[in-house]
Amino acid sequence: MGRASKRRTAVADERQSERRMPRRFNFLRVPLFRLLAINLAAGVTLATLVVGGLLALNPGGLRHLIFADSSPGTALGLLLFGFVVTFGSAAMGTAIMAMGRAADDEERRGPPAPVARPARALAQARHSR
Repeated sequence: MGRASKRRTAVADERQSERRMPRRFNFLRVPLFRLLAINLAAGVTLATLVVGGLLALNPGGLRHLIFADSSPGTALGLLLFGFVVTFGSAAMGTAIMAMGRAADDEERRGPPAPVARPARALAQARHSR
């Protein structure tokens, strides 16, 4: 009898703890969200490298123009935001579009490509008419 009552209280304690602490939904367990997050991180990394490269190369005096401003953080933030949106969405879009393809899917699609014939064969075909 003692064991059964201990089990009941243990189950009741578990239920009460579940009521107190609601479970959070873990987004990284969803494969599609994980795919998008990884590719967004790749796009952000690439955008950061591009902005760093632009500042290092200083094309058209861009670095001097940004840092001569009274608030260079705003200019850098806007420049970085534009590149993050561009490269992040391109990386995520590429990942989504590549989802339907298998790794070994190399079958050609569309109409067959035209076949080049040697110039001698074309010349003979014109003279025979």
